[in-house]
Amino acid sequence: MGVGTKGWMSRVARPLVLALSSALLLARPASAVTSAVKPAAQPSYAFYYGAAPIPVAELSAFDHVVVEPDSGFDPSQVDTPHTDWLAYASVGEVTPQRDFFSAIPKAWLKGDNSAWGSQVVDQSAPGWPAFFVEHVIDPLWQRGFRGFFFDTLDSFQLIAKTDAERQRQIAGLVRVIDAVKTRYPQARLVFNRGFEILPQVHQWVDAVAFESLYKGWDQGKQLFTEVPPSDRDWLMAQVQPLRDSYKLPVIAIDYCPDTDRQCALETARRISAQGLIPYVSDPGLQRVGIGEPQPIPTRILMLQDSPNRVSLNVSDGVRYLATPLNYLGLRLDYLNVNQDPLPEGPLADRYAGVVLWLNDRVDQPEQLRQWVLRQIAAGVRVVFIGTFGMPVAGPFAQALGLQPAAGEVDGPLRVTHADATLMGYEVPPTPDPRDYTPVRLGAQGRSLLRLQSGDLEFDAAALMPWGGYVMRPFAVLAMDDMSQARWVLQPFEFLRQALNLRDMPVPDPTTENGLRLFMSHIDGDGFASKVEFQDAGGATYSGEALYRVLKQYGLPVTASVIEGEVSDQGPNAAIAPRLREIARQIFALPNVEMASHTYTHPLPWMQVTGEGVATNDYDRAEGTGVQSTNGLAINVPGYRFNLEREIGGSVAGINRLMAPAGKQVKVLLWSGDCQVPAVALKQAYQAGVLNMNGGDTLITRSNPSLTDVAPQGVMKDGYYQVFAPNQNEEIYTALWQGPYYGFRRVLETFELTEHPRRIKPIDVYYHMFTGTKEASLTALNTVLQSVTRQPIHPVFVSDYARKVLDTQQTSVARDGDFWVIRNAGWLRTVRVAPDLAPDLSDARGVAGFLPGPDGVYVHMTGSEARFRLIPLGRAAAQNLPWLASANGRIDAFQRTPERLSFELTSYVAPRFTIAGASACRVRVAGKVIAGEKTPEGRLFSLGPIGVPVSVNQQSVHVDVDCRA
Repeated sequence: MGVGTKGWMSRVARPLVLALSSALLLARPASAVTSAVKPAAQPSYAFYYGAAPIPVAELSAFDHVVVEPDSGFDPSQVDTPHTDWLAYASVGEVTPQRDFFSAIPKAWLKGDNSAWGSQVVDQSAPGWPAFFVEHVIDPLWQRGFRGFFFDTLDSFQLIAKTDAERQRQIAGLVRVIDAVKTRYPQARLVFNRGFEILPQVHQWVDAVAFESLYKGWDQGKQLFTEVPPSDRDWLMAQVQPLRDSYKLPVIAIDYCPDTDRQCALETARRISAQGLIPYVSDPGLQRVGIGEPQPIPTRILMLQDSPNRVSLNVSDGVRYLATPLNYLGLRLDYLNVNQDPLPEGPLADRYAGVVLWLNDRVDQPEQLRQWVLRQIAAGVRVVFIGTFGMPVAGPFAQALGLQPAAGEVDGPLRVTHADATLMGYEVPPTPDPRDYTPVRLGAQGRSLLRLQSGDLEFDAAALMPWGGYVMRPFAVLAMDDMSQARWVLQPFEFLRQALNLRDMPVPDPTTENGLRLFMSHIDGDGFASKVEFQDAGGATYSGEALYRVLKQYGLPVTASVIEGEVSDQGPNAAIAPRLREIARQIFALPNVEMASHTYTHPLPWMQVTGEGVATNDYDRAEGTGVQSTNGLAINVPGYRFNLEREIGGSVAGINRLMAPAGKQVKVLLWSGDCQVPAVALKQAYQAGVLNMNGGDTLITRSNPSLTDVAPQGVMKDGYYQVFAPNQNEEIYTALWQGPYYGFRRVLETFELTEHPRRIKPIDVYYHMFTGTKEASLTALNTVLQSVTRQPIHPVFVSDYARKVLDTQQTSVARDGDFWVIRNAGWLRTVRVAPDLAPDLSDARGVAGFLPGPDGVYVHMTGSEARFRLIPLGRAAAQNLPWLASANGRIDAFQRTPERLSFELTSYVAPRFTIAGASACRVRVAGKVIAGEKTPEGRLFSLGPIGVPVSVNQQSVHVDVDCRA
């Protein structure tokens, strides 16, 4: 941290610990690199030494990010094709905390830097270059770092007092750099200053950083400083040869207070005006700073008071609030306020806000009270749902702009004011005189719901300058007699206003190239069940009846079996060979993806793994359970529950016994209640498969509530459970009690999750039991026929799971007037406001757009897009062609004002719509084809969707020529 700008005194802040928060490494699509947007004229840099978890999505808005390697961050575990991660390495000094400190000969340590608690290394020591490569660089290279940020390059000034001594130190530094580049010639090197050695090593350097061009930090006095003009002139004089002679990018790192965003924005602007790469952050580099890109925080910290040893899946924050927050483009981190430590340090750089859903008084109210006040003081928006979890009185009430309401309930509680725009969304507010929180607004705030009884008057919900609150029971009303619930609050708009969310492109995994995603998956339950009707095809087992359906429609389907159910050791040993033969036939279909439904189909996951309430069948000491006939799982004689056997073992077993050539299991479909703990998710990640199921989206016309629409999934200790878009036929058949044709009602679910908002893709999800009854098979055919008449984009479950995981690492950033979206290339859609669209005249990485039920879908061509938003009418009036829709993935996209071309790869007969020009000639594989006029443009189809293609995927090259 800088205390000046001349000589040694300026340096980049000493790193602290950070840790990676999630294991979301995905295989990168081939198009992620080939369709990448060209980089800006100068690369962007970020420096982040903050505490765990590292905000990967926000930082990946930058081209290069320097991190502290001792944090444990693993660059190989993040898929950020446009961001490379550099390891901090101190060349001139070493602290006792480094693991190689004790190996350094004491004779090499020539001085102290008391401000940082470090010792200065003698660069002239003959063995130092080899030591530095072996003990510092080699381990980092082995961990996956391919770039290094060399700090303290001018620390020798502390021990070299004569010109001769300084020259010896400089020569030693040159030998260190030479040793690194000799061992790793492709390594990216970024210097912090090092002006003295750049004449000798500039050819090996990728960029140079320095601190405090306008705003500095005095470490000794703990003060922010204004850099004197004379110091700035000196720095710019050092910069001139770097830019003019060496052609090196130069980074200026300045410092502003955490809470002063305007200072950071203005300072970054001033640095840019000098032709330098700006990065403005806090003195400790503990938060995501401001550079040319300005990352938008897209995470919410959700604090709950859920009971111990109960699945996170059924908590209020997951069941209710996560769905509207996901729709608004936000990802969630969950903490239990009574069990987990509250995060310290700055939060505003990565969190769009904090939401507390509390049902009771918290265990440590004073600790929470002070923490909440610190967040509000730092500018973090805070929302309370349910209760405040602690008394609202005294200084706390005053700080919130509230006051206790005097009086007692005298008779019924009456609604005297309700904001019609935000209250009464699915049901009107119904006061409960036994359950209320008597607080009143002070001078500020906007009351959304005011109640009165006698002389007692209070505000049960309000928007406040710091966020807002909605007290019980006016967020979600539980209707216990119907086993249903309803939103009283309009959650989308309330959260938007209370959290003061910025309008931004929303990463949307429901859609690709304008069309709603379609998938289908089959849980393996019932694979051994016999057909119960006279089947014309002669099917004996359910799988045989379903095989014909899968082959007939040709739509992508992810099918699973329970390994224990079809094994020679399981309860169906007598017919197991025949069952495996049927499974092999299903898996051999080109439109079928393989999945495991575990080994014995555990039902209560929290119990059998010991993470929840234990049962008599769980042996906690051994970590394995004894399966019996009490319904916990399939009874495989002699088997004791083993988590690795259920997940990785079943994947390996199905691959070994039933996989056709060229196929392997790609997905683990959770069984039973799907309330899997993090230890189970970790096993799926280690097995190298994606995972899905759970969530319980049950919305129908008889239960038309958003409360029964699950979110995209849930993060648990760094492992993400992907929820099924909707539930299976069991819900619609009353758990197979009838009616057996009830699965037709899933069409209601599809409709209600499309309008008024497309909040889910389509998932035709059912069990193998469906093949046992004529009515259930008829219902399945009805559903598939209805779906094939809709404009859909068919994908496998593995494709959808990757898109959902990609939302967790998608960065959304502003760069001047442009939005910049980055991810791993699986998620290809962002949704913008209904009256906006991208300006295609200067957009990059954008194939087109299409208005949808609730916004305009923007089609990305790969893993990065850069575009401005303009009014929809103006965008549609541009005289250039664009892709309005396509039912497959777009690659190799190219555009000129009069032409465009792309590769379209689809799991079914390719279909696409071209808009924006009335007279265009379209060639597919070199052959001119005619299109059909539609409201969106001209639709080109290479076959009906219901006819299967001859191979797993069909790729075509499309050329569109709109020249007169």
